[in-house]
Amino acid sequence: MSYDPAQVYQPEADTLLLLRAAQAEVRSGDRVLEIGTGSGRIAAALVQDCDIVATDINPHAVFCAREQGVDVIRCDLFSGLRGSFDLILFNPPYLPTQPEERIDDWLEYALDGGATGRDVIERFADGVGGVLTPEGRILLLVSALTGIAEVCGQFDRYGYSCKEVVQETVEGEVLVVFRVTRVPG
Repeated sequence: MSYDPAQVYQPEADTLLLLRAAQAEVRSGDRVLEIGTGSGRIAAALVQDCDIVATDINPHAVFCAREQGVDVIRCDLFSGLRGSFDLILFNPPYLPTQPEERIDDWLEYALDGGATGRDVIERFADGVGGVLTPEGRILLLVSALTGIAEVCGQFDRYGYSCKEVVQETVEGEVLVVFRVTRVPG
């Protein structure tokens, strides 16, 4: 297969917002996982500050991120990963997408959040506990298009709390980065 840059989600305002939040959140000694690295921009920017590994389901994105010097694994979310991480970064596909709107290519994995925009977020919330350290943190970027309260409700059901870290409006769309942590108990 040949690499096609048009099949890779390129850094946009949401990428840069999550990057700023990640730079403020990362601690020396953190073991960091970036899910859905895309171009690898965030992981590449953090590689000097921490031990970071990235994943992406898209083979074009994996190639692109490796070209940036990122240690990246091709997998769906965190399937097949061993060990645990102190900080997990995720800019999920959050656009509400109806079946007739699907574009059926690799780039779609970065955009298509299902009918509500929360399908992949739900799978993430369900499984992230298997790779997150007990005191670990998640930085999750979501759009108001996805339903902010509904996303937090998904995490609440799995024993996590969401706290807004930063918010930005881009071309009328409200983007929010949450710090998600386990509820002490």
